[in-house]
Amino acid sequence: MSAAVELVAEDAGKACVLPVRAQPGARRAGLAGTWNGMLKLAVSAPPEDGRANAELQELVAELFRLKKHEVRLVAGEKARAKRFRLALALPLARTRLDALLAEHGDTP
Repeated sequence: MSAAVELVAEDAGKACVLPVRAQPGARRAGLAGTWNGMLKLAVSAPPEDGRANAELQELVAELFRLKKHEVRLVAGEKARAKRFRLALALPLARTRLDALLAEHGDTP
């Protein structure tokens, strides 16, 4: 349920922060649903030398239709719980998140 994923506005609404639960070393990369108020994302890269973080950044950019430089890891570099800053207004980010979860089978 997307309401459980708490997007937080930043920079006077010009950007937002997305909480992510990372699942490194997965067989298949992609959206894996939600987990405790976070968007759960699986990546095939192992959690070594920042490889999983780099793949997560690329995946978030792809899912939210952003360029890689418009997505930045702001917290959780060495943890499964991470926070990514998206250069995307909160209403548009919420709309895209709802659409992603609906495609995945989670009802927004």
